[in-house]
Amino acid sequence: MPNTNDTNENQLKRSMKSRHLFMISLGGVIGTGLFLSSGYTISQAGPGGTILAYLVGGLIMYLVMLCLGELTVAMPVTGSFQTYATKYIGPATGFTIGLMYWLTWVVTVGSEFTASGLLMQRWFPNTSVWMWSAVFAILIFLLNSFSVKIFAETEFWFSGIKIITIILFIVLGGSAMLGFIPMDDRASAPMLSNFTADGGLFPNGLLPVFMAMISVNFAFSGTELIGIAAGESENPEKDVPRSIRNVIWRTMFFFVGAIFVLSGLISWEEAGVIESPFVMVFDNIGIPYAADIMNFVIITALLSVANSGLYAST
Repeated sequence: MPNTNDTNENQLKRSMKSRHLFMISLGGVIGTGLFLSSGYTISQAGPGGTILAYLVGGLIMYLVMLCLGELTVAMPVTGSFQTYATKYIGPATGFTIGLMYWLTWVVTVGSEFTASGLLMQRWFPNTSVWMWSAVFAILIFLLNSFSVKIFAETEFWFSGIKIITIILFIVLGGSAMLGFIPMDDRASAPMLSNFTADGGLFPNGLLPVFMAMISVNFAFSGTELIGIAAGESENPEKDVPRSIRNVIWRTMFFFVGAIFVLSGLISWEEAGVIESPFVMVFDNIGIPYAADIMNFVIITALLSVANSGLYAST
């Protein structure tokens, strides 16, 4: 018979709290897809098309997460959907799903480190990208190596920076759109004029909306980390359903709210030709050092995704 003490020693420790599950999931979702690529999506699908794509993508995410939540509460294991596929479909299917999911995060983590190195060259132009990539890779590896509690706390604060930035953007940008805060490049508040000008809500028709769904659904990937982290949650029966509900509605608020404000402040034709629409909006509102602040936020967003991705791929 196997030694019971050895079995207990090899088990994962359940030390994650509900707030950790929630922030880990948000950390895997909110990244460059929102901060950098949202302008391109608006330029392709238009303001109405982009909002519609995010609403439909949010509905798909909601349905998938409901199913995942039911399975996770019944079987709170770190293997998550790979384990479920192995048990209920077959070992080959489970192995394939696990391998593909691992490969997805391995590629993503590598790209996050590379992008972080490129962004660091804004402040250190004479340094090499590979050097910063190595520094960040070692940092994230160490954070994941010590204990799950250190990883969870780090991800909590990484994600907190992104969430605070998005909330400030929605509040300040919405105030500028409605005329409560003046913008440097406008004599009057834009209100909803960008939603009706130059082709209206769907300037390129409905077909680009379906094309935008590809990037939108990719942007929502990461919410499934709740299922993976459930294996190290203190109380998965209680924490997982609560975290899933919070992540779904707050993710929808952050994404749709930010896209609505962006579409109201920047025309769809202009949105696709700028690096980050968030930087442009903060600059126009008159926030000092807006570009440097957003550069810092985007780097933390990249490291947050890498942090969650390394945890998921292990």
